[in-house]
Amino acid sequence: MTTLEKHAYNIRRYALRMGEVQGQGYIGQALGMADILAVAYCHALRFKADDPGWEGRDRFLLSHGHYAIAHYAALIEAGIIAEAELETYGCDDSRLPMSGMATYTPGMEISGGSLGQGLTIAVGMALGLRLKKSTAFVYNSMSDGELDEGATWEAAMSAGHHALANLICLVDVNNQQADGNSNKIMGFEPLADKWAAFGWHVQRVNGNDIHAVKAAFDAARALAEAKPRVILFDTLMGKGVPFLEQREKNHFIRVDPPEWQEAIAILDASNGEGAR
Repeated sequence: MTTLEKHAYNIRRYALRMGEVQGQGYIGQALGMADILAVAYCHALRFKADDPGWEGRDRFLLSHGHYAIAHYAALIEAGIIAEAELETYGCDDSRLPMSGMATYTPGMEISGGSLGQGLTIAVGMALGLRLKKSTAFVYNSMSDGELDEGATWEAAMSAGHHALANLICLVDVNNQQADGNSNKIMGFEPLADKWAAFGWHVQRVNGNDIHAVKAAFDAARALAEAKPRVILFDTLMGKGVPFLEQREKNHFIRVDPPEWQEAIAILDASNGEGAR
């Protein structure tokens, strides 16, 4: 197992442990995005774990606020949040509410959840940082369900117009949202062509191939062209736990209490890890 694969495994395990606290959650998304978040927080992003508000940091915006459980797992792996806090997930007075809120959680840049808003905020942040002559990047993490929202495409047009080379959009294309398959709710293909038409540099990769994910992040950061960058990640909901991967509907997961430990045991076994 490579170092980044180990980080992704830890993120998946933290997410499952948080899911067990409440007996439910957006676990499918967390397992599917773990490789992307491992590369983001353990390779690409510039930040200081002991100073989440450091001015020189790269900004990571969680537009899809219901993915907070995944983001918390990454923040724990990055050392920004203590592992012990995961036991408070979704509880009263916790710093880890079920939907991401910037006022509660260190390292959470925006309060997401009203889908389609993150990219609009990211455009403003990127413009502001450019005026400051900052070298920081703004990363906007969003879901394919947000492609239904007109504000997303207005922001995409604006970013292209302003040639925001410090903006990197990460799109989780898992083809599932609350009402069913994303491409049936609102057809979004050919997705790469649409982003390119708005003036973006586009990459599309397997979001569960951590080597491809790392290469895509590196290419986005190194691009010399003065244009915003988007990476479209095709991911599998529930990745790493077969009985969750195979569920027909896994947008929001509830399982019987013993199944949380079963899922953790499967994850451990598939990664060559013993009980911890």
